[in-house]
Amino acid sequence: MSIQEMTAIRAALAATDRASLSLEDTRALYETIAPPVDPDDRTGVELLDIAGCPAEFATPEGAAGDAALLYLHGGGYCLGSLNTHRRLAWSIARAAGITSLAIDYRLAPEAPFPAAVDDALAAYRHLLDKGFAPSRIVVAGDSAGGGLSLALMLAARDAGLPMPGAAFLISPWVDLSNSLPTIATKAEEDPMISKARLDGFTGAYMGGDDTRHPLASPLHGDLAGLPPVLIHVGAAECLLDDAVLVAGRLGAAGVDTRLEIWPDMIHVWHFFAPMLSEGREAIARAGGWIGERLHQ
Repeated sequence: MSIQEMTAIRAALAATDRASLSLEDTRALYETIAPPVDPDDRTGVELLDIAGCPAEFATPEGAAGDAALLYLHGGGYCLGSLNTHRRLAWSIARAAGITSLAIDYRLAPEAPFPAAVDDALAAYRHLLDKGFAPSRIVVAGDSAGGGLSLALMLAARDAGLPMPGAAFLISPWVDLSNSLPTIATKAEEDPMISKARLDGFTGAYMGGDDTRHPLASPLHGDLAGLPPVLIHVGAAECLLDDAVLVAGRLGAAGVDTRLEIWPDMIHVWHFFAPMLSEGREAIARAGGWIGERLHQ
């Protein structure tokens, strides 16, 4: 690991006083810190509207046109957009050699649970309606988007839709009670996430509904019948237990599951790929895994 790279990232995060910001200001800050795509990026983009949600269908140069990554961004169901996660979604799709579809699903508290699940399901139906074979679709997301990826698959299964070919979860948030041990034990190591921040997101998204609902906290859902799942999580993040426990429950349900715990990495380190070598490595490895699953 490049100690200098991670030290610089931690210092930049520490210098940002996010705790005192309003939700509106935090959303605006998130937009400014997101790494932009490279100016010479030749990815083709089609702007869409899917059930009222802005969406982008992106085709990296040389990508297979018959396979797609459905990407669901993180941000605690309250933050994030196409802009904040465009580079990450495109990078994963490029590494896998496929197209990508990303959506601006509705955010809480303006649109509480289950709005995000409904929007994600509409995006999945869109790909199916466009002729993509289910086996050639990969669902992916980071943090809340990782939990939403699982919730989407549970909702699709309950609706009688075929399962996608695979799923890739980055630092997934899958237990909205925020009571797992590493929420506390990793608090000093994690520069991105805290229990107070997670509790705020939960309150905004759930609005008093049961946090154990399987479409909000997939850790408590019936995970049988899901496609192969790859999970990346950092050893220095509060959501470590979310990833470890959901991997165990996926495996116990008979799902082909690969869990990778990356030493010293923080929450969604892939987001910092332009300045972090481990971020680039993680994206490349995930792309390889996705490619293998789609060609089985």
